[in-house]
Formats: sequence, structure tokens, C-alpha cells
Amino acid sequence: MAEEAAVRAQAEAVRRLKQDKADPDEIAKEVAKLLEMKAQLGADEGKHKFVLKTPKGTRDYSPKQMAIRERVFNVIITCFKRHGAEVIDTPVFELKETLTGKYGEDSKLIYDLKDQGGELLSLRYDLTVPFARYLAMNKITNIKRYHIAKVYRRDNPAMTRGRYREFYQCDFDIAGQFDPMIPDAECLKIVHEILSDLQLGDFIIKVNDRRILDGMFAVCGVPDSKFRTICSSVDKLDKMPWEEVRSEMVGEKGLSPEAADHIGEYVQLHGGLDLIERLLQDPKLSQNKLAKEGLGDMKLLFEYLTLFGITGKISFDLSLARGLDYYTGVIFEAVLLQQENDHVEEPVSVGSVAGGGRYDGLVGMFDPKGRKVPCVGVSIGIERIFSILEQRVEASEEKIRTTETQVLVASAQKKLLEERLKLISELWDAGIKAEVLYKKNPKLLNQLQYCEDTGIPLVAIVGEQELKDGVIKLRVVATREEVNVRRESLVEEIRMRTSQ
Repeated sequence: MAEEAAVRAQAEAVRRLKQDKADPDEIAKEVAKLLEMKAQLGADEGKHKFVLKTPKGTRDYSPKQMAIRERVFNVIITCFKRHGAEVIDTPVFELKETLTGKYGEDSKLIYDLKDQGGELLSLRYDLTVPFARYLAMNKITNIKRYHIAKVYRRDNPAMTRGRYREFYQCDFDIAGQFDPMIPDAECLKIVHEILSDLQLGDFIIKVNDRRILDGMFAVCGVPDSKFRTICSSVDKLDKMPWEEVRSEMVGEKGLSPEAADHIGEYVQLHGGLDLIERLLQDPKLSQNKLAKEGLGDMKLLFEYLTLFGITGKISFDLSLARGLDYYTGVIFEAVLLQQENDHVEEPVSVGSVAGGGRYDGLVGMFDPKGRKVPCVGVSIGIERIFSILEQRVEASEEKIRTTETQVLVASAQKKLLEERLKLISELWDAGIKAEVLYKKNPKLLNQLQYCEDTGIPLVAIVGEQELKDGVIKLRVVATREEVNVRRESLVEEIRMRTSQ
């Protein structure tokens, strides 16, 4: 058929373009043409041919991947609860106007939905703006909460680096009027606890303050109107060398070369309390009210972090800017470090795994009377953490259990299905996680093999003799040790053997 030949020719053309590493846009265009031709061919045959893939920037999670994910969530939720947080949830979409104007240059990444019954809606971009809306709407002035949910960004996904269009965020926030820097220090302690518990390797938490940044821009001669846009350029310093950032400021954003050079002197500084003390004496910065306030609070923050015993992992870094418009005070970002090789002294960052800061004005934007509720919070970058742990599991070939089954109820002879079902029902009713094979007369070897394959630690074997004696044979899969247990003691025995 001519149509089929045309589809084959088009598929060959796409293959050649991919082989020649042609322009991605050209490849995408030819692939779209191929899909259209295939769909047309399918329609001609009177049946639809599905393209079996997940949408760009999304993924499915296999049972093995979900087991890793559950493990990570468990560490994070345990930590949030240890710090006294309550949990909330909000809708996956908000009114478009709720999200508009809160994210600076990133607003272009918001997913807008079609008009639904007169409401213009957008998918949530993060969990912070919905939280601020929730506080204003319910007139809440004081809460410590966590929220774990999916958010959506119309980004160009780089899935190998853990960047998606649909992904989870894990947020912890403290809202309320408190003495300075105590809640902020707790947020940093939480990041330190979670990254230490997950054993991801070495990390550093960079800390800065929006007021120090704004003060620095002012004394360097940046016009007020350019603060935010210059801020988002500075934020790229972890990915681009200073020369490129400087040329973006001057070439694209119209900043004077002198102002850019002044900024360059500051943003390459990082350290601890000593640097804060030095900047407090800086003739220019110390004259600026905002910068002075920010540095004073930063000094206080470091004193609290010293009491928590975590300053070894904290770096006061003047290049940290975090692009979001709503931050007003302390900002922070945790990055994982890896030694590139034995000859390199300086560890290299492999990307941000947590970030956050203080946003005292956001709730006031929603409150009809403009009442402010000061807030500080942290978001754990869960997808990047999953990517790292998945790669690690792949590399180590560690066996991951995807179920929590404690015991398989098995039989040694034929015609014992009824007895197996009676026993498993007793175990389920006692809260034991148990399975049974869905065959009337399974071979004992197959039942034992199933336990080996899935990691079930125990087998409760029902046999004719055991039934007469009122016992169950309990077999430990790993050691093949077998013991007879009285039926009435079985639940207790299983609990004891699987409690570790």
C-alpha cells in the first residue's frame, strides 16, 4: 500500500535525522508529521492506533521506584512531625489571579487552563502561594504546617537532572509573629536533619538575605527598577561563570559596566560569622539601612545555628539570590557536593536539593485589609533526591522489596486450599500482612520460590499432620530453619520474628 510505504519512508527520514544529530526542532517537526501519517493510516483502517507514552516532562513510577519514594517520604514526614508540624492540603488548581505576579520572571512557566464556567484557572506552580492564600482566606495568623503534593511547571524538562513538568514538593512553613531568626534557624536545622538522614553524601546549605542583596544593589548603583531582574541574573551564578552573568547584566539588561563590576566584588564572597563581621564594617554596606538590618539578623542566625551545632555545613554566600519575587529576608539553598576526583580540592555542586526563605509580604497580598502574616519556609527538592537514590540503587544492584508481606500461607499437600484460606483470614484479621498463591494445589517448591523472589521472610505451612497436631510449620526463608508453632501462638510468633 502506498500509504504504508510513505509512513516507512518518513520513519526512515526521522531515524536519519536523529543519527545525524539534527536540530531538535527539525526532528520534532518530522516526528509530528510521522505521527500524523500513522494516525491517518490508523483512521483509514477504522481503528485508532495509540501512541503509548507519558506526556513530556512526566513519568510513571514502577513498584521499585515507589518503594524508594516511600522510604524518602517517610524520612521527611518523620522529621516534619518531630518539629511539631500539622498537615494541610489545597486544590491542584487555583484561580489564575491568585498565582499571577508572584513568581517574577518564572510566571511564564505557569500552566493556564481553559475557561471553566466563567473561572480562569491555573495549575499550582508551588505550594507556597496556595498556603498564603489559605492563611488569608481563613484569617490564620499562626501555624506550623507541612504539605506534600504535586506541582506543575510548563518548563522545558531535563528529566535526567530531575527536572519535570509535574513533580512533588515537600514544604514546611512557620507562619506567625515571632522573635527574629528563631523559626528561620529551625528551618535550616530541618534541612540539615533530612539531608543527613537520607545519607545522600556531602552537602552545603548556602544562606543569604534579600535585604543584604537589595542593599548591595543600591550601593553598587543599580536603579530600583532593575533590582529584581538583576537579582535573577545573580541567581544564575551557580550555573554560569561571572563573566557570562556580567555580560547578561550589561548587554541584555542595560546595567552600567561600573555597577556590574561593583556587584562582582561582593557576589564572589562566601564564608561564615567572620565574613558577616567584615561586611558590618564595610564602609558602603554599613551605611545602607536594609543591608545593615539583614547583616544584623544574619549574625543572630549564625549564633543560633552554632547552638544547633550545624554551622559546619552552612555558608553565608552573597551570590545566592533565589529568583522568586516573594522573598523578603533570609533565603537559603542546599546543594549536594561531590569530589570530582582526587586531585581537585574544591568540591563541585551537583545541584540544589532544598531551598526556601522568609516571605513576610505574601499573605498581605491576599488579605483584603493587607494584614501581614510573617512566614518562613523550606521546600525539599524531592525529584532530584529520587534521581540520585534510584541511580545509587541501580549501581549497587541492591534488592528493593516492593511489598511489606510478612508471611506466605502455603500448603505441603494437595486439597488444602480451604485450610490455607481459613488460616490467612485469621492472620489478616489479626493485622498480619500475609499472602497466598491463587492456585488450588500449588507445589511447595513454587510457593517457596515466590518468597525468595519477593523477599517474604516467613512461610506458614499447613500440612495434614500439622492440622491433626494443632500446629503450623513456620519456615524462615533466609535460613530454611523450620519450627512448629501452636496455632494460637502463630500471630505472636510472626510479629516477634518480623518486628525488626
